[in-house]
Amino acid sequence: MSARFLILCSLILTLFSCSEPQVKLTSPSIIPAPQSLQVNPGHFTINEETTLSNNDDFTASYNFLLSFLKDATDRDWDTKYSDNNVIILEYDSSIISKEGYNIISTDRNITIKSSTDAGAFYAVQSLIQLMPADIKNATEIYIPAVTIKDEPRFNYRGMHLDVSRHMFDVDFIKKYIDAMAMLKMNNFHWHLTDDQGWRIEIKKYPKLQEIAAYRDSTLLGHYNDTPHQYDGKRYGGYYTQEEVREVIAFAKARHINVIPEIEMPGHAQAAIAAYPELGCTGNNIDVAMKWGVFEDIYCPNEATFTFLENVLDEVMELFPSKYIHIGGDEAPKTQWKTSNVAQKVIKENGLKDEYELQSYFIQRMEKYINSKGRQIIGWDEILEGGLAPNATVMSWRGVEGAIEAAKAGHDVIMTPTSHCYFDYYQSENDDEPLAIGGFLPLEKVYNFNPIPEELTAEEAQLVLGVQGNVWTEYIKTSEQVEYMVFPRIFAMSEVAWSPSGERDYLEFVSRVENFNKRLQVLNINYANHLYELEGSLNEDQAYELTTMLPNNEIRFTLDGTLPVATSTVYEGPIPFKENMSLKAAVFENGEQLSSLFTQEFHYHKGVGATISINKEPHKSYPGSGAAGLINGIKGSDSRYGDSEWLGFWGDDIEIEIEFEEPIEINEIDLRFYHAPSQWVYAPEKYYLHLETEKGIISDLITIPNQNENLVISNYNSERFKGYEDLKFSKLRLVIPNYGTIPDGNQGAGNKAWTFIDEIIIN
Repeated sequence: MSARFLILCSLILTLFSCSEPQVKLTSPSIIPAPQSLQVNPGHFTINEETTLSNNDDFTASYNFLLSFLKDATDRDWDTKYSDNNVIILEYDSSIISKEGYNIISTDRNITIKSSTDAGAFYAVQSLIQLMPADIKNATEIYIPAVTIKDEPRFNYRGMHLDVSRHMFDVDFIKKYIDAMAMLKMNNFHWHLTDDQGWRIEIKKYPKLQEIAAYRDSTLLGHYNDTPHQYDGKRYGGYYTQEEVREVIAFAKARHINVIPEIEMPGHAQAAIAAYPELGCTGNNIDVAMKWGVFEDIYCPNEATFTFLENVLDEVMELFPSKYIHIGGDEAPKTQWKTSNVAQKVIKENGLKDEYELQSYFIQRMEKYINSKGRQIIGWDEILEGGLAPNATVMSWRGVEGAIEAAKAGHDVIMTPTSHCYFDYYQSENDDEPLAIGGFLPLEKVYNFNPIPEELTAEEAQLVLGVQGNVWTEYIKTSEQVEYMVFPRIFAMSEVAWSPSGERDYLEFVSRVENFNKRLQVLNINYANHLYELEGSLNEDQAYELTTMLPNNEIRFTLDGTLPVATSTVYEGPIPFKENMSLKAAVFENGEQLSSLFTQEFHYHKGVGATISINKEPHKSYPGSGAAGLINGIKGSDSRYGDSEWLGFWGDDIEIEIEFEEPIEINEIDLRFYHAPSQWVYAPEKYYLHLETEKGIISDLITIPNQNENLVISNYNSERFKGYEDLKFSKLRLVIPNYGTIPDGNQGAGNKAWTFIDEIIIN
């Protein structure tokens, strides 16, 4: 659906509105965008005489639509066939897709066609979106005449919610599921167990409810803050089996499958706190009070396997889902290395090491789950040591796990941190609520391509779909969950459902702006960054300001003062030839619409030089490319992943900067990011080589242990003593990666990330 198409729709609808002034129609604005939408002359009017006609196969769809219309119009509805003024749900065997549908809306009736109740249900969601956002107690509802033909791109369209770190009541879980249904998502991944809390009632093991479900205190602030501080308040709870059944039934009525996650062998500290015999040490431990990865994991003894099988028996009795998620991620092997039990299992089963022991653990649990007619899903760590034969892999550490799994013939669900983690920051504004880290704006989610280019067409068929994840370490309330999810869930739903052709982000944003009115009616607390400004340097060393919504008036200042309605109007790129402090905002009729945009520019000696890097940044974190390291613009001091930070995963990097003419240098600052909880480590050392007319000066710089996110290595004037008369033509930096993350740390055993920002040369 292009912007020009929507403009044409608006013109058509305006013409018809002119002939019938009482009819106010808006341009069709459906999320996710349908495969095909054609606007026709006329409109259908829902009034007090309108009836419903239902195919008996479409019970859930009919019930949902009936309930919606009763609530909207506050009247009873007749169900009877008519050839006029009727909404018809009609079976059509020619629609091959099990989730596909057609909608034909005319001035006489609305016909929904599908071959399944699921398809009819998604048609109902589109029909509701064709109505005005607020129709409470409306006597007449006008719906544009349209023809829609639609079906999903992917079969798996998921959203995840972690309730272990912070728990949310059943009413909110239903609200979350309703929002998923509205956007045609069909799998709710319910993360029920972790180190910080066990959230599902298991009748055979009452201590899971008495002990594992509660922690004595909770970390205050961020994990990276030191020293750690705690609130001293007991926190927890769990869902009863009756509540779980209630949620599952609610989701089923909306064609949403609920996938439970019971973590193993790691993220098990809460369970071990309740039953110490499940661990390798036998020690009494507490439910975890801070976030992270913990060494207390399930011991691979018979007591553990009996426990997990009994737990899964109760879980599978509750959940009809084909899939059972068993986690498999972030399981430190430290205790297994020293455990007589674990080492005995390794020896008796001819395993090579603890990684193969994890594979043995997962495969044993998979066999049990398969014996019950179910299949497992696991995070991509289940690839390590050998993949369980029938497992589906959720690729979260990037796309590499998906590529490996698909090439081995396994189904894959795409959920990489770079595009699918909604606990990341979504704006660079300083007033954003505390988040785990990272930066994932709406546009990046929207532009996600779930099919890795490394896969063949046949292998790509194994990509079942995509999922957005919401981890709640820093999300304490349901209102904050909504803020982090909306509007990014819109983009994710479109990635999952809509055609894979060329995307029009500005057109999508216009639909999001329209949809926000619906969110207000639904009392959903969404983040609204649509009016925010973005900036970038162009090839002419001038700074360009843009907004997601066109035709907005931008006003700015360069002296650090706040912009007002009478400040300079932005009409084109701003030359960057000296230090300046830019402040800007979007205005309409003298009123400021956007938050304040601020950018500091430091015109140092590296700006405009020639730069190269021996490695390409990771495609998930390209920043502004190599040139962004000397463009005079610093990235965020408190979060990585914005347009200025370059990320490298496990790579040693070499950076070469060549000056147009030899220059004097008195000081060099390097900026690194350091966030161990996100696997990001500042290097411990780097090498600096300076080329002069008299030869090359080399130096080794060590970086002390860090407690701050931002690490600045200052090669200052003291270092340049004795070189005052020299001029430098070239600068080369050799920056070794931190290496493998050590045991006891989050991400242990994985390669560390290096994030580097501006190289400031004075």
